[in-house]
Amino acid sequence: MRAIRCHQYGPPETLVVDTLPDLAPAPGEVVIDVKAASVNFPDVLVIENKYQFKPPLPFTPGSEVAGVVRAIGEGVSNVSVGMPVAAFTRVGGFAEQALAPADACMPLPDDADFATAAAFTLAYGTSHHAVVDRGALRPGETMLVLGAAGGVGLAAVEIGKAIGARVIAAASSDEKLAIAREHGADATIRYDSEDLRERIAALTDGHGPDVVYDPVGGAFAEPAFRSIGWRGRYLVVGFAGGDIPKLPLNLALLKGASIVGVFWGEFAKRESQRNAQAFGELLGWLREGKLRPRISARYRLEDTSRALMDMAQRRVTGKIVITP
Repeated sequence: MRAIRCHQYGPPETLVVDTLPDLAPAPGEVVIDVKAASVNFPDVLVIENKYQFKPPLPFTPGSEVAGVVRAIGEGVSNVSVGMPVAAFTRVGGFAEQALAPADACMPLPDDADFATAAAFTLAYGTSHHAVVDRGALRPGETMLVLGAAGGVGLAAVEIGKAIGARVIAAASSDEKLAIAREHGADATIRYDSEDLRERIAALTDGHGPDVVYDPVGGAFAEPAFRSIGWRGRYLVVGFAGGDIPKLPLNLALLKGASIVGVFWGEFAKRESQRNAQAFGELLGWLREGKLRPRISARYRLEDTSRALMDMAQRRVTGKIVITP
């Protein structure tokens, strides 16, 4: 089988395509013929050795896939050979075959769109854990979403609207803001040309948002946190902007606000039953049409480096997928 391999930590252009032996499952594992693998910002960080999860070299990046079960290991009973599934793999996704723990596999309908299924798990799992569990967003509250046109950002916009909240989307271009509005955003802020604090104040009548969803970090984190409402919850989702902000803790004191960490991968591992319940709610919203994953581009396996470069340079809206 062909696979993208990281032999040394570095930028996306250091990745290579290797031919490897076909995979064999260990007990409790499943081998999947990959039809689509979603690209996520942590994939960029993993190959650069900048992420909290550090697989040993050499490895195949790619954390979520959808495809058809090729083989099952001893003790696997929840899926069978030939079944379409989606799976969270942590690594190994950018290949023609991928290994996944059986309990990380979600059976799909026979007519499932593999690209949509691959794009669903991490983005919507992360955003549901952030908005519902960690942020405790309630109907009628207001949530500000930074990086609102990215994969997790759009998922957060849709989840906020499914809950019944008012959602303000912030992004860096008119195109991205238009996409956020298409997915339900009530108001928008173009933070590369508008004063973020002034616009937040204007859109919230000076009260500030109840929840700030921040997958970006960088220069916009502090003004967003300074604008948060009383008893607000600031969700630390990621640092796509590159810099990890240092927030003055006196702001949390003055607003009675909380700074809340969001690490969906660890949550899914430690609290698997609650994660399964979350996905039950997500799948219900998906069937009702409240969630509409956006696939903005598809790349061949050979073009994985370019896909990761587009992700790193923030040229992506919604989700992008690799189709081996």
